[in-house]
Amino acid sequence: MKIIKKANSCKYVTDFTINRDIITTHIPKPGDVAIFEVLELWSIKAIQDFEGRNCYIFEEDHIMAAFGNRYASNQFEAYVPEAYQEVYDLVGKGGVVGNVASMYYKLEDIGPTKLKLVGYATDSGGKVINTIYHHRETTPFQPFKSRPFKTILSVGASMDSGKTTTAAFLCRGLKNAGNKVAYIKLTGTIFNKDKMLCLDCGADYVTDFSEMGYPSTYLCTLDEILDIHEGLLKEVAKMQFDYVVIEIADGLYQRETHKLMCHLPFTDTADHVILSCSDSLAVHTGIQMLSPIFSERLFALGGRFTGSPLMVGEVERKEKLPVLTLEKLVDGALLSKLLGDKKVQMAI
Repeated sequence: MKIIKKANSCKYVTDFTINRDIITTHIPKPGDVAIFEVLELWSIKAIQDFEGRNCYIFEEDHIMAAFGNRYASNQFEAYVPEAYQEVYDLVGKGGVVGNVASMYYKLEDIGPTKLKLVGYATDSGGKVINTIYHHRETTPFQPFKSRPFKTILSVGASMDSGKTTTAAFLCRGLKNAGNKVAYIKLTGTIFNKDKMLCLDCGADYVTDFSEMGYPSTYLCTLDEILDIHEGLLKEVAKMQFDYVVIEIADGLYQRETHKLMCHLPFTDTADHVILSCSDSLAVHTGIQMLSPIFSERLFALGGRFTGSPLMVGEVERKEKLPVLTLEKLVDGALLSKLLGDKKVQMAI
């Protein structure tokens, strides 16, 4: 048997047996774990392994990965297959497998790395192992629960609008103001890069939805995402944090993000919100969408547009919300003033 390179999506899967007899009969679900042979290397030439490192893969390698859906406007739109196939697509570097339905135009001449299903990973009872809550218990959403910390949502007008960078530098600014800070990525597709950036920027603790076993949150129900949120906050509450920065992936029109923004019990739990945008017109639209929901809790703007002094000027002439460049995001005194943190302001 070849060495199996275990992807990050399967990091908590240890004891298993490879069942080759059910590959044509078992209908996979999101989170189902399987062993695949690499047939052709295309867009993804490495996986993030169970230790979180970049593990290069080669044709004929065997990898352990999980089935999952994916939404990435600059990568792949992909879904868990509804029947056995001779070839599958590797759609996420963290170890997510599905069928590509569409892809960003720059990938059309490359396409996804191709895989062959070798067998499903089964437990001692012969059941296909599923990563979702494989090692955790579900914690139902508790919207009225008192939290020993303040939360800041980092949301964006679209994918690649700068949400993660905003969240990471916000963590650093909060640390500079003397706070203990945690970072949560609530939705997305499993990949450690965002968490590691926030950790490098100074966050004391980082976590994401994959800790509940989800290879991705695309097409999850609202209740599932709310329970993920509660489960992650339960872990955070065991430690004494002043702030928890919560990033919601993708854009305001994206399915799961839109559902969260329309769910009053969820939005009411946020103490503060920062909006990231890639251009000045997106700022206007984003404010129009979020202001009725969050009112004064929408306290600032950030994102890719802040890298352009011209666009910053356009926004500042049209909008009242403060624009936070990366330099301003790490300014602890400025953040304390904007967030109304009197304790920190007195300490500075």
